[in-house]
Amino acid sequence: MAIGLNVQIEEIEGVILMKIEGRLDAPSTPILEKKLNALIDDGRFQIMVDFARVDYLSSAGLRLLLAATKKLKSHEGKLVLFSIPDEVMEIIKLAGFQRILTICTNEQEALQSF
Repeated sequence: MAIGLNVQIEEIEGVILMKIEGRLDAPSTPILEKKLNALIDDGRFQIMVDFARVDYLSSAGLRLLLAATKKLKSHEGKLVLFSIPDEVMEIIKLAGFQRILTICTNEQEALQSF
């Protein structure tokens, strides 16, 4: 199991792609929060996040995703999650966040959602 969180940032057709790997929990959430806030502060409001290598999502991670979604919407932007493993999707569904978050099956579908 990965310790902490690794975040890689790319740009595809004007959309930011964040590839995250590891656990999105209380100790690691500030890592992603700092990177998201830096992008938003830089005027980047179209962000998609690859969850394929995320093996755990805590309530702290869920709160961050909700806050980022709201912040981006206030700038007429969007946060799209994709390639979410079944175990992580189950956590999102238990919290009822699948109705709030924009979730796509894969990168192509996520990119087309903008």
